[in-house]
Amino acid sequence: MNGLDPSFFGLLLIGIITGLLAAILGIGGGLLMVPTLTYWGATPLQAVATSLVGIVLASASGTYQNWRMKQLNLTQVLLLAPPAMLMTEVGVWIANALPPKALLISFAALQVIAIYLISLKRKLRPAQSTKTSIEQRIYQSEGIGLLAGVLSGLFGVGGGIVMVPLQMLFLGETIKEAVRTSLGAILLISSWAIARHAASGNVLWLAGICLGSGALCGAQIGARLLFKLPEKLVTLLFRGLLLLMAGYMISKAFA
Repeated sequence: MNGLDPSFFGLLLIGIITGLLAAILGIGGGLLMVPTLTYWGATPLQAVATSLVGIVLASASGTYQNWRMKQLNLTQVLLLAPPAMLMTEVGVWIANALPPKALLISFAALQVIAIYLISLKRKLRPAQSTKTSIEQRIYQSEGIGLLAGVLSGLFGVGGGIVMVPLQMLFLGETIKEAVRTSLGAILLISSWAIARHAASGNVLWLAGICLGSGALCGAQIGARLLFKLPEKLVTLLFRGLLLLMAGYMISKAFA
């Protein structure tokens, strides 16, 4: 498998952790799965594609739990997902064209931008961030979905690191609302993205299934925890994880 020979239990444990964080932060889990797979020996492109297997299973598990708890806005999910699914092929094409170093640096830069967007939301007055008409909200949701689709195919992150801060910024959603909606959209987006990567032969299925099995369990726990956690703590965790992963991917690019 091109140098990738991880232990089953090691990837299973990482999968549990990423599934837990995916359900709490609405990021799909690619932020941890991609660095983990590159550490085990996958190329950046293989890591991006393979992470989508875990992302699909984690987002399916967390979304189902949110739906059972009646905490899922299906209308918003359906506004975000279809535009994103249309654009995943663009992201896959870019990922295949970029050199590995450029892909890693771009991945890190995206995380720094997401941190800035969350900070920007906190600086806006409520009237600025929440006063939108229904028509404007539809257009903004579709625009967010288009961008998330490109990023899903490009970085294997499901698009959540952009959808969460942009929903907060432009749609006036709380971070918990944005997380739940993002996770539902990620299920549809990443399913489509993995089909495109599989057609290109980029997916390492055994590693992906190992990660996904753990993520399936972790996401169930995370969805229950999200309901109980305070908003400030969720925001702090989201920003902290982005910063940590950005630093790791930059160091990996220049190693």
